[in-house]
Amino acid sequence: MNFSVRQARPDDVPEMCGLLSELFSIEQDFRPDMEKQAAGLGLLLDNKSGSSVVLVAERDKEIIGMCSVQTLISTAEGGAAGLLEDLIVQREYRGKGAGSKLLLEVFKWCRAGNISRLHLLRDIENNEALDFYIRKGWRDTKLVCMRKLL
Repeated sequence: MNFSVRQARPDDVPEMCGLLSELFSIEQDFRPDMEKQAAGLGLLLDNKSGSSVVLVAERDKEIIGMCSVQTLISTAEGGAAGLLEDLIVQREYRGKGAGSKLLLEVFKWCRAGNISRLHLLRDIENNEALDFYIRKGWRDTKLVCMRKLL
């Protein structure tokens, strides 16, 4: 399949919000909210510090996938670690290489920024995502995610 991966632009936000709606309809902890998703994407795209990146997979000028990474400081690593967020590919394009290509570009970005570890959150019942990440070499840890809304 012919597609490319590039950094996202502000004019991509509406299509990315559509992808996030698909993702958040799968995940039990989140709900699609185009206004909130557009605001979050805007913050990531406006970040001039270089501590985050948003990538899109594009085919024939249509955005078919996206992901983002944000840099954190890890005391365990003694340096930068990354949080992979929002990796999603349109259902009809899954299994055709777009998710893999997005991850490869994420890994390049991380290496360039001396990020030594990536972690992610996934819905515990999203077995399709689990299978994908396992095929790509990701492993479970003994850590459990918790959250508190403020």
